[in-house]
Amino acid sequence: QVHLAESGGDLVQPGGSLRLSCAASGFAFNRAYMSWYRQAPGMERELVAGIVNTGFSRTYADFVKGRFTIDRDNLKNEIDLQMNELTPEDTAVYYCNADFDGREYWGQGTQVTVSS
Repeated sequence: QVHLAESGGDLVQPGGSLRLSCAASGFAFNRAYMSWYRQAPGMERELVAGIVNTGFSRTYADFVKGRFTIDRDNLKNEIDLQMNELTPEDTAVYYCNADFDGREYWGQGTQVTVSS
């Protein structure tokens, strides 16, 4: 059974940093394209960053380029999202996504709130 568990969400002040993690199990992690999405209240879910199965290629949304870094550890079956220079506009629920064998799977999400 596929399971994705996000952690690391918190309340942080503008300009601060957070590191999100997603622990994966129940599938061949090293074959999956992994990504982070986010959804703010009243907004559509949007892609934040993605990383190919080998870790050699990453994709970022324009609004996070230079501030966020996605990484993966295929031995630990985990992806991370390092978020720096956070702004109130980054406030959202952040979701881990696994894409493999033509299907997508989602975690339950972790709340990130950026506020003074």
